[in-house]
Amino acid sequence: MIDELPPSVPGSEAQLVLRPRRILTSRQFFVLFGLISVPVAAVSGYGFALGNAYAPWFALLDLVIVAVALRGVWQSGDRYERIVVGEQRLEVRRSPDDAAVFQAHPYWVRLRTEGVRDAPDHLRLGSQGREVEIGSFLPPGERSELAERLRWMLAAASGRAPANEH
Repeated sequence: MIDELPPSVPGSEAQLVLRPRRILTSRQFFVLFGLISVPVAAVSGYGFALGNAYAPWFALLDLVIVAVALRGVWQSGDRYERIVVGEQRLEVRRSPDDAAVFQAHPYWVRLRTEGVRDAPDHLRLGSQGREVEIGSFLPPGERSELAERLRWMLAAASGRAPANEH
């Protein structure tokens, strides 16, 4: 998902915030866990009734592993990338600590795409021998949209016509 935050005052920096799409809401994750828990509990209860004293313990271990996995999937949706484009700088920041992983003057930044133009596999921003991949968690269609937006933002920030680089 790409959110564009326009400059607060004319001439200031514009921002793009990239986030992965969430498939389920938090409530839907709880419902999913409940739907998984019921059959696991039923099977372990049946096994316990037939004399398997360890069945409830293995069921509990299984549910803990599933809960940890679902929590990890949910937390991976909290990550983001923030791209700040102004007249004097382009900066890429990433979660969780919002640290800058790439900084350069927008005039010298080049956007490089790999793969099919309408659905690129990789987007990279580079300048002065340094390069950073952006939007790796976005689907190909959104990467294409991101590439187009960045071309226009870089062109506006550096005062040149948008390039069709590949």
